[in-house]
Amino acid sequence: MKNFTNRFLNKNKSPVVNLNCKYFEVNNWLISEFILKKIIPLVGVHPYPLNELMLMVAAVCRVKPTHIFEWGTHLGKSTRIFYETARFFKTKSEIHSIDLPDSVKHQEHLGSQRAKLVKNIKSIKLYQGDGLTVALKLCRQLKPQTSLFFLDGDHRYQSIKRELTGIAKNISLAHILVHDTFNQSKQSGYNTGPYRAVKTFLTTVPKKRYQIISTITGLPGMTFLYH
Repeated sequence: MKNFTNRFLNKNKSPVVNLNCKYFEVNNWLISEFILKKIIPLVGVHPYPLNELMLMVAAVCRVKPTHIFEWGTHLGKSTRIFYETARFFKTKSEIHSIDLPDSVKHQEHLGSQRAKLVKNIKSIKLYQGDGLTVALKLCRQLKPQTSLFFLDGDHRYQSIKRELTGIAKNISLAHILVHDTFNQSKQSGYNTGPYRAVKTFLTTVPKKRYQIISTITGLPGMTFLYH
């Protein structure tokens, strides 16, 4: 085990250990070291705990998206995670992050603090508007070869269902990460909208269209739908 670990802990080496594998597989030791040394000092573990950071980094490394579209920019933590991952592992991913317009009132709207962690990174493109609408418009313009979407905006059931349906209808081979998908009982009072939306969405698409990886040990939870 030790020799296997050391063999792969080389800077910039891809965590995707075998492209001939049928199932999702990455080198978790390499990703763990990257997260501990690079990501956590920049963004910490909130709102994305370690298991979710692992999934976010693994998703980028495994699917190598030419374009990443995310909404719910907030401070820019997820944006920075994707940026650092793409840069370190050389995936050459363009990152487009979308947040609500300044005129819209929302509890997650940060005003002047929006995108604080990425404002000075010129290669990251920032937008304001409805996440799905802006992202699909960009897709029509950019025609991405491989796209990864990250949904972390409004967490209501109807909003997430609309976003998932809109992506699937317009981008046939999109990979999708959805945040806040931990499922708990109704009595808990937790926001279960994203989980229910993903579950409903999967009943509307062909059975084998997406494979699923989820972090299910506790809040906030993340689900990855991939091909």
